[in-house]
Amino acid sequence: MRQDPLFEILNTGMLQVPTGAQSKLVESSAVTSNLLFGLKVVRFVWPLQSNLRHRAGSAACRLLGQPWGAAARWNHVWVGTETGILKGVNLQRKQAANFTSAGQPRREEAVSALCWGAGGEVQILVGCVDRTVKHFSTEEGAFQGQRHCPGGEGTFRGLAQVDGTLITCVDSGVLRVWRDNDKDASSDPLLELSVGPGVCRMCQDPAHPHVVATGGKENALKVWDLQGSEEPVFRAKNVRNDWLDLRVPIWDQDIQFLPGSQKLVTCTGYHQVRIYDPASPQRRPVLETTYGEYPLTAMTLTPGGNSVIVGNTHGQLAEIDLRQGRLLGCLKGLAGSVRGLQCHPSKPLLASCGLDRVLRIHRIRDPRGLEHKVYLKSRLNCLLLSGRENWEDEPREPEEPYQVSPEDTETDELWASLEAAAKRKLPDLEQKQGALQTRRKKKRPPSTSP
Repeated sequence: MRQDPLFEILNTGMLQVPTGAQSKLVESSAVTSNLLFGLKVVRFVWPLQSNLRHRAGSAACRLLGQPWGAAARWNHVWVGTETGILKGVNLQRKQAANFTSAGQPRREEAVSALCWGAGGEVQILVGCVDRTVKHFSTEEGAFQGQRHCPGGEGTFRGLAQVDGTLITCVDSGVLRVWRDNDKDASSDPLLELSVGPGVCRMCQDPAHPHVVATGGKENALKVWDLQGSEEPVFRAKNVRNDWLDLRVPIWDQDIQFLPGSQKLVTCTGYHQVRIYDPASPQRRPVLETTYGEYPLTAMTLTPGGNSVIVGNTHGQLAEIDLRQGRLLGCLKGLAGSVRGLQCHPSKPLLASCGLDRVLRIHRIRDPRGLEHKVYLKSRLNCLLLSGRENWEDEPREPEEPYQVSPEDTETDELWASLEAAAKRKLPDLEQKQGALQTRRKKKRPPSTSP
């Protein structure tokens, strides 16, 4: 039997149908649905009743006919996965969409770093394990080019963009500045710095985009001015020996610049949170505190900038006050190592992702709690949270009227004729069934045999 292409929406996770459309599709046994952690993925199959098929077709066409850019523009969170997929999540619509540059996703193209482009949230820079940096347009909902950034060993530990240039840093400590509009893979970088081996994080100063900070395992915190000399403008000094007079190891996992000052905050693989002040005479931390017993893997500043939220390898999240170094509270719900954290710049919302394949949105102010939870099928490495103010008020895209094709009209006429023929035969069938039931109800006469 002919398969109608309008109803072949496969259960691949590439497209989810909103709740409003689902209510029109669950009226027939020919429609199957699966509940998947708050997202419903439906598959249309043939045949359907004529009127239901027409209504379902209208809903499907509105979904399939909507350009990806219109949907991608209003995504709240962007997530990079180990399978090389960029996922966009709309929390209000409860939809998740996959974006790949070409062909099937490959683990060789796993996403290791994400950052916004210089123009704001209209472009995302996607750093992959194979050393390619892809440009994704949130307005068009598509990749618009890529460039290869060789040099050094390991994956990207940070990406940044400033004044038409691209800044990359890899594990081995090679920091390079490239012309962002130059697609020639053989072109030489504008600047190359050696920031030391074992880099775990490179972070850009939002207030001074040409200033970056680096740190890693046995690689103390350094601050670099890319418009100045090739020497760091600040080099942190390790803390004093412990009570056994043993050297304290260095393992900076994440770095953040504090707004309105020159201070920086780091979290370490030895569950420490430290604040450095390059403006002060000392190069050692001006404040140090600890949390838990496991390595801290990610950190983000809260909207006020007076505290940070850290996550560790056991899925524990905690908020720490940077003025007094005390624990303010914890957030629950994670089941795996935390890989990405980001707070909304003005709203009390925290996005987190990790190896448990779940994106979570927590409310970090009273009442604390879990707001959204979305299962995304792949291990998640990093994320970007949209900072727009109209978080809930999403403008509605104008819907185009559904145009019925001549082929669908002929099919509907065929179904209508079949239904009319069935109704004409229905009275005769009911009479035959009634006569059969009457004969069954008649009792047999009693036997007269002796």
